[in-house]
Amino acid sequence: MDEMTVSTTSPDERNFAMLAHLLGIFTGPLGALIIWLIKRGESTYAEQEAREALNFQITLLIGYCIAGLMVIVLIGLALLPLLHVINIIFCIIAAIASSKGQGYRYPFALRLVS
Repeated sequence: MDEMTVSTTSPDERNFAMLAHLLGIFTGPLGALIIWLIKRGESTYAEQEAREALNFQITLLIGYCIAGLMVIVLIGLALLPLLHVINIIFCIIAAIASSKGQGYRYPFALRLVS
């Protein structure tokens, strides 16, 4: 992903990019998917950030499913809240970077949507 600077992104682009990351806390992949579909072809920066947020949320959804299955052996009871905390922390970090016009790449995310 190309890092863009504040001077090349409009406030509207940065706001949509920030929103794509923050919606992941509340809506999972759905919020990022909607923003990605709306901004695809219209705003390169918002599209890239929404795609990155979508990939991260899909990765977390897979993690939630695995942790849910592992509840049977009690390991999942610790993993579910841990995944939620990780989601909140990384979404906030990504939203702050996006609001400054800096591209953010999650440290671990399957790149399923390209």
